[in-house]
Amino acid sequence: MSLEADANLLEDVRERAPHDAADLLETLPALDGVRVLEALNPMVAQQVLHEMTDEHRCTIIAAAPIEKARQWMRNREYPEDSVGWLMEPPVAVFRPSMTVQGTIEALRKLTKRAFITYGYVTDDANRLLGVLVFRDLMLGKPEALLSEVMYTNIFALRPDMELTDAMKQTVNRHLPVYPVCDAEGRLLGLVRGQNLFEARAIEISAQAGTMMGVNDEERLSTPLWRSLRFRHPWLQVNLVTAFLAAGVVGYFEPTLDRLVLLAAFLPVLAGQSGNTGCQALAVALRGMTLGDLKAGDERRLVMKEGTLGLLNGALVGLTAGIGMFLYASSQENPKAVMLGVVVLLSMVASCVVSGLCGALIPLTLRKLGADPATASSIFLTTATDVVSMGVFLGLATWLV
Repeated sequence: MSLEADANLLEDVRERAPHDAADLLETLPALDGVRVLEALNPMVAQQVLHEMTDEHRCTIIAAAPIEKARQWMRNREYPEDSVGWLMEPPVAVFRPSMTVQGTIEALRKLTKRAFITYGYVTDDANRLLGVLVFRDLMLGKPEALLSEVMYTNIFALRPDMELTDAMKQTVNRHLPVYPVCDAEGRLLGLVRGQNLFEARAIEISAQAGTMMGVNDEERLSTPLWRSLRFRHPWLQVNLVTAFLAAGVVGYFEPTLDRLVLLAAFLPVLAGQSGNTGCQALAVALRGMTLGDLKAGDERRLVMKEGTLGLLNGALVGLTAGIGMFLYASSQENPKAVMLGVVVLLSMVASCVVSGLCGALIPLTLRKLGADPATASSIFLTTATDVVSMGVFLGLATWLV
């Protein structure tokens, strides 16, 4: 396969969801599949391998270079959202008794088949002892031992560490490559900083879709019928929840018949309370994604969003209440003042509930073991619509 064809194939695979990419690679020769997987982000490569049939996965692994094949098999032992899925095989590994001159000669050969950033010094049990920087090797005495020039203040990641935790620990270090060691300090692999943050970016980019019920595997290139299968079930769920809001409005039909002008403010109330809830939801999801929301912070988050809902509801409700008063007065309604009060109180109550729901829904989903972003917007919209319309029409029935 030509270089141009390789580039086109790689671009095609990158645009596909892992399942579709696996289907495509299964139609190609094993060596072509290996070249594509080696060029992908390690996490994406593992996802594609995971979607392949067992037979073709074994064929691909058998055709891969021995170090890469071993690493792919080892990476599959760890959770998908962990550092272990991103590991690459460590190539430049040396013993502390080697000399600088001998190490440089070995590196000259290794760089012909691998991109090497740092060298690593391990003992006979493969425990990581130090890191080699090429500058120190080039400036060191040829007869000096690696134990004399290596850095021993080592920062290493654990293979079972979640990507969020790894990102927090590396964000201020700015290293191009991080070693990965087990609990005994044995060197298992390497993770490139670019791949680490790229993997996290892929995960974050999927949240915007999952909030609305869009499957995180869907891409622009996803076939029409597969997209329909991904999206349609959540639209049916959304329809059922919309019936709940419609049922609330139907329950207060006599009130709407008596005060038709209330119908003009239903979209205003639902829109404002829904936006309040989405703001709280976005902050909660951002805190979970970036690791800012630590254990014990949940109560503080809920209280903060409830208080913000109260304050925002009062300010927005005052403006909306004045609008209702002016609108009712233009209709010569004798209860214009009371209608304005109803809008004010409804806006405050709705924004408080929306803020609380925006914080509680992702927290609840996480506690239940589900993805906090999964269709959270659908559940939030249902809660805000039912509460805002119920409170608004209920107060109007009671006070006007």
